[in-house]
Amino acid sequence: MSQAIDGPRLPAASGAAKALVVFLHGFGADGNDLIAIGQEWRRLLPDAAFASPHAPERCMAAPTGRQWFPLTFRDPDERRRGVIAAAPGLDAFLDAELARHKLPPDRLALVGFSQGAMMALHVGLRRKTPPAAILGYSGMLVSPEALAAEATGKPPILLVHGERDDVIPVDALFAAMDGLAAAEIPVEWHLAPGLGHGIDGEGLRQGAAFLASSLKPRRTGLRASSQA
Repeated sequence: MSQAIDGPRLPAASGAAKALVVFLHGFGADGNDLIAIGQEWRRLLPDAAFASPHAPERCMAAPTGRQWFPLTFRDPDERRRGVIAAAPGLDAFLDAELARHKLPPDRLALVGFSQGAMMALHVGLRRKTPPAAILGYSGMLVSPEALAAEATGKPPILLVHGERDDVIPVDALFAAMDGLAAAEIPVEWHLAPGLGHGIDGEGLRQGAAFLASSLKPRRTGLRASSQA
């Protein structure tokens, strides 16, 4: 059975959540690492509630931090095994948060950094109902060869990466773009000049604008035509 996960939350600034944004932190951090971004984004996304769960495992490299799955960087298959093992627990958390806010599954946006971006792409592209958006910072697409057969939809995706990232080199961005293209899944991207393994102000601005566009309330019905 997957370990239950939990973490900090922010209510919708408007008082009534019409969307849910879930942050997925990187290796060795925890849910507190990204929830502050929600504070910054609340003005542009007033109807969004935010959640930032702690990953299920203690981090082997940073005892005070958490990990979605172990990373030794010596086993080429560890990321594939890791995302598969961590997916059920994350899916359960997402379902419970959506139910708590009485939101349908297509009002979800996933925002991941580094290892969290790997989780966002893996889980988001395989959910029974695709999310409204996937935003990945400094991550990678795990097992792109399986995506065409396993993807359940084509949600909007934005990938942001630092040009000088020395933890997950920028080649991972281009590999992810190639993998998504092979599965016929469109993707937007932004390369941050001079940035290492992190998120800068421009990346936050583009991410917020992307989510605001992706989470716009859907219009229902047809506009009445004017008559002369």
